[in-house]
Amino acid sequence: MRSELPPVTTESQPDVIVESVHSFSDAPNWLYNLRVLWQQRLLIARIAAGAFAVSVIIAFFTPKAYVSQARIMPPESSNSSSALLAALAGRDFQSQTLGGLALSLMGGHNTGALFVDLLQSGSVESRLIDRFQLQSVYHKRYRVDAAKVLARRTEIVQDKKSGVITLSVRDTNPVRARDMAQAYLDELNVVVNRTSYFSAHQERVFIEKRLNEVKDKLSQAQVALSEFASSHTAIDLKGQALVTIESQARLQGELIAAQSELDSLQQVYGDENVRVRAAEARIAGLKRELAKMGGSAAPLSVTSTSAQDADSAAYLPLRQVPRLAVPYADLYRELHVQETVYDLLTQQYEIARIQEAKDIPTVNVIDAPGIPEKKSFPPRALLSLVLTIVIVLTSCVVLLWLHYWRLIDSNDPRRLFAREVAASLRSRHGMASKREEAV
Repeated sequence: MRSELPPVTTESQPDVIVESVHSFSDAPNWLYNLRVLWQQRLLIARIAAGAFAVSVIIAFFTPKAYVSQARIMPPESSNSSSALLAALAGRDFQSQTLGGLALSLMGGHNTGALFVDLLQSGSVESRLIDRFQLQSVYHKRYRVDAAKVLARRTEIVQDKKSGVITLSVRDTNPVRARDMAQAYLDELNVVVNRTSYFSAHQERVFIEKRLNEVKDKLSQAQVALSEFASSHTAIDLKGQALVTIESQARLQGELIAAQSELDSLQQVYGDENVRVRAAEARIAGLKRELAKMGGSAAPLSVTSTSAQDADSAAYLPLRQVPRLAVPYADLYRELHVQETVYDLLTQQYEIARIQEAKDIPTVNVIDAPGIPEKKSFPPRALLSLVLTIVIVLTSCVVLLWLHYWRLIDSNDPRRLFAREVAASLRSRHGMASKREEAV
């Protein structure tokens, strides 16, 4: 491609390198470009020197940035409902399933992810913007823009294994960087304390309401059991039935002995004898007592005659024991359940009151933020070197482009198009200047 180009002379284009086309017709492209740059080595050296000076100036005038770090350990979340489950599992219930459920729910979980979200929340950022006047510091008109800059200058990282959260705040002022990192911790503590107190208060109010409801149900169960026991003389069915059976056996023995005595008296004396009538009266009394102990098989109610007889009797009617056992067991079980729930809710209520009254810091600070002694940005030597290299490489590309552009024939369509664009721009510039002069 280059072998077809005519030789270039210094008279027509003085800035173009004088070379023989045939001498470089077979050379590789990179060697040709290197030769062009070698011919311009003095200019490139001056550009490099100027670029280095400008880079050093830029590096030294770039504002310093300082990073203040703090490391915190979020506490394990503890809920007072775990105490209720522990109490349930520790009572007389032998269910392994309930105990396993209590132990699994009692295990706390790490709240690191929650703390990270709270540190990145808008409420915390808004308080920091107001506290340090960050709109003026960052030269932002709107709070949302200042919040974006603050988010870019803040880094929050949680270690997956240990759960420790590292908070880093970058600022041009080392003291302000330290104060902002500490402000993050203060605001986090305020938010966590407020939310924790609110949840503890709500839990205490709920348990108190539930405790009052259970207390009313317990009173109703106690009244129902007492009325049932008073109406049917059923204080202790098992004990009463045992006493009744023993008494009935004793009376039955006495009745047999009295009957034998009556038979012997009737053989000696007549039916009109006083001793015979006394024995008959005694036997009649024993039979009445046995009839009262046996009772009636009819349904027993408070208003019935049999119930009145049962109330006046000293013993529980045996035939009514099966009828009284089922309702008595239901009432007794309901009373026992309400007593158990009341005891557990009372313990839970005390735990909730203690939790609500707590006022301790919830954020455990491992490393408090300090004033950074060394800047974290910019690395001046590296920045100067990178800027110098970028400028030198850019200048080399521009020199090569100018060289190839000047080698293009003046009648080439690309040069003709460039002339048209330049002429159009000059005409527009001239018209604009005339308008300004007219004004």
